[in-house]
Amino acid sequence: MVLVTGGTGLVGAHLLLELVQKNTCIRAIRRATSNLKNVEKVFSYYVEDAPELFQKIEWVTADLNNIPELENAFRNVTHVYHCAALISFDPNNYGLLSKINTEGTANIVNLCIANNIKKIGYVSSIATLGKHPETMHVDEETEWNPQNANAYALTKYDAEMEVWRGTMENVPAIIVNPGVILGPGFWNSGSGILFTTVAKNRAYYPPGGTGFVTVNDVVKIMVRLMDSDIQNERFIAVGENLTFKKILADIAKTMNLKPPTKELKIWQLEILWRLDWLKNLLTGSDRKLTKNNVRSLRQQSIFETTKIEKMMDYTFEPLGDALQFCSKKFMEENG
Repeated sequence: MVLVTGGTGLVGAHLLLELVQKNTCIRAIRRATSNLKNVEKVFSYYVEDAPELFQKIEWVTADLNNIPELENAFRNVTHVYHCAALISFDPNNYGLLSKINTEGTANIVNLCIANNIKKIGYVSSIATLGKHPETMHVDEETEWNPQNANAYALTKYDAEMEVWRGTMENVPAIIVNPGVILGPGFWNSGSGILFTTVAKNRAYYPPGGTGFVTVNDVVKIMVRLMDSDIQNERFIAVGENLTFKKILADIAKTMNLKPPTKELKIWQLEILWRLDWLKNLLTGSDRKLTKNNVRSLRQQSIFETTKIEKMMDYTFEPLGDALQFCSKKFMEENG
């Protein structure tokens, strides 16, 4: 029995489809408020027998911080894919991020230890990777520096430390550090916001850039690593390193829309994050732009993928095909 956390998210939903097509016996954790229709919708993007495949998943309602519920979910489980996480860059949400990302992962690891789980696969983020101060090139060995890291990165890094703790207690693990994950179906969160933004014909684009990867690549890498003899290793998963100008222009092209043409200058962003801070102070609204966000936009990091390409003989799929597919689904669902 394979246990999947975060099964109602972008990565989790695609992972469930991949596993169920391999006839894997699957149990997936969901929150009481989770919408399972999103998962079935993702299935329908790729297969005609989506309802039948969806029914093969055993769903268990459990919270990452509710030990009795998790103990029930771990019954007869041999392997765990831990995909659940909260994504927020608002420093005011640090407590909640820590509760879900770090403490939740600690609970999963503790139960993996207690239940003699054969292997755990953890979906982390490139946000937890160090950056070389001169070249901005990043690989799996680049030294981590918490200075100027955002709240999300800090809690995901701490979560990785929990996974590594598990390896010291005889629970083999692999960690995947994906870039911005591109995939369809979740238009109001994560990379889905890129498509929503482009559809609004915004004129401005942010400076800098980052690494991008398709959700299908992330899932395939996770499954291949979990099925392999490789253990206690981490791997960067980035299909292409792109500027934000480039990725937004590529999405606009797939939608037959005009791409943004005006770059937001750093001085403008410095003003905007202060205005955003003031708005949060006065109204309690969520932070959309922070000082750390702006700092990260000053330069573009280049993420190296030599390790996964060589060790797994892996070739990333072209981002263009994925963008075309995502845009098609976005326009079908949003007019």
